Amino acid sequence: MKFRVLATALGCAAGLMTNAAIAQDGLKVALDGTFAPHAMPSLSGGIEGFNVDLANLVAERLGTTIQIDAAQFAGLVPALQAGTYDFLVAPVTVSEERSANMLFTEGFMDTNYAFVQLAGSGAGTTIEDYRGKTLAVNKGSNYEAYLNEKAAELELTVMSYGTTSDAVEAVMTGRAFAALAGHTSAAWAVKRNPRMMLGAEIATGLVWAFPFRKDDVENRNRIDAVIECLKSDGSLAALSEKWLGVTPAAGTTIVTPTPGYGTPGSDGYDDTPHEVSCSF
Repeated sequence: MKFRVLATALGCAAGLMTNAAIAQDGLKVALDGTFAPHAMPSLSGGIEGFNVDLANLVAERLGTTIQIDAAQFAGLVPALQAGTYDFLVAPVTVSEERSANMLFTEGFMDTNYAFVQLAGSGAGTTIEDYRGKTLAVNKGSNYEAYLNEKAAELELTVMSYGTTSDAVEAVMTGRAFAALAGHTSAAWAVKRNPRMMLGAEIATGLVWAFPFRKDDVENRNRIDAVIECLKSDGSLAALSEKWLGVTPAAGTTIVTPTPGYGTPGSDGYDDTPHEVSCSF
């Protein structure tokens, strides 16, 4: 199913002078509308979520309009490359392979893993704290591969389920001590169920960022600067609290502007120094 949202941002007049195409035509972006809590169907018939709010904030800071299309993730990159969209606002993990074909902004969030477990069960701080435990996970996911790699060393029993929701249900019914998922999915599950809590968070060293076509350096840099603004003025932290129930720790990607433009270490990263500013 495809949803479309057209949001009108109330930016100041100065924001209209930065880029003629953006100011006159607005932004046209896309994401996967089934990846809660980043984007999901709303009761009003549109879409809502962390990345929907983030996209609207970008347009607001630029003083322009934005059209957000929701479609299957597999079709997003081909549509971007075909020129259908200015950029993607889906959470896309920056990798060597992807950065060879697309231009990324700096990360707006770390793509860590996290455990979900029953409240009061004693949250771990590292994977070592789950030694000997039965852990649930979504079958075929990166999280399953991670646990399988650790299983022999830590004497883990890994139980695989068809969905993350099923893995969390296994914890609620006592079949598993904890479930491992992406940090945002884990936080979303906990936010909706007071019987659950977050356990240890596993750092991956990877980030989510917005991808552009390889030759669109000017607009990549422009949106990168907006992301820096949203980190520095507390807007991204507020979205984390709203959608994840998590106050970001100091030094994490969601509240820390990255030097230069793009994601360090990726193809297309520009280390040119510049000041963080919310004047566009």
